[in-house]
Amino acid sequence: MDSANTPQHPGTGAAAAGPAATRFLAGRKALVTGAAGGIGRACAERFAAAGAEVYVVDRAAEAAKEVAGAIGGIAVVADLSEAEAVDALPDDADIVVNNAGLQHVAPLHEFPPDRFTLIQRVMVEAPFRILRRTLPHMYAGAWGRVVNISSVHGLRASPYKSAYVAAKHALEGLSKVVALEGAEHGVTSNCLNPGYVRTPLVEKQIADQARAHGIPAADVMDQVFLERTAIKRLIEPVEVAEAALWLCTRHSAGLTGSSIPLDGGWTAH
Repeated sequence: MDSANTPQHPGTGAAAAGPAATRFLAGRKALVTGAAGGIGRACAERFAAAGAEVYVVDRAAEAAKEVAGAIGGIAVVADLSEAEAVDALPDDADIVVNNAGLQHVAPLHEFPPDRFTLIQRVMVEAPFRILRRTLPHMYAGAWGRVVNISSVHGLRASPYKSAYVAAKHALEGLSKVVALEGAEHGVTSNCLNPGYVRTPLVEKQIADQARAHGIPAADVMDQVFLERTAIKRLIEPVEVAEAALWLCTRHSAGLTGSSIPLDGGWTAH
């Protein structure tokens, strides 16, 4: 069997060159949350193109089915704020991409407690529950990849985002614990830390950011989204997806417990 298609060693040997290199995840299963759009969809598409069978996890049923149909994946409709739904997700993934998230912009003293709790459930508790169920399968196969879609806000804080910043910082800590525990089992765990990405989640923030900062909506892009970046553009979802895919190649096998900024130079300051 060609080494590019050997489940135990994806991306090794002859996979470094030739057509087989594009299918180096054949025989693997990847679970991607928030996979119906944005970064999640881009990840689902790239992992499927690399040969993985992808669980397209999202609460948006029709969108999840559309993506799954387009890539030959499996739609899994679930609300990640519900523990029972998370605990019913497939437990046989070799790759987990924790991507699902939501945002709320408001001063801390006006921040709705129920919204704070919801964000922690989806962005911290759900990844914990997913990994608690999938790590035994990865350990049994002596190979696994955990890719946590964190944020520059997992490394830096911004005003008016107490819940989101707290959740992303927590995800960073969870990722590092998984890295330490999983190392002896062939499992790596890393965070990707994009700045503002061209997704519906970012687009929906414009009005809230304008209100919170007291500026016109037309000024949000320059004065909020891109104010701290050296590269003055939004990150594209496919850029994050390509980085996530790279974390599953042989070239990244020694990388674990790390946080990789894709932030246009935000954290260089």
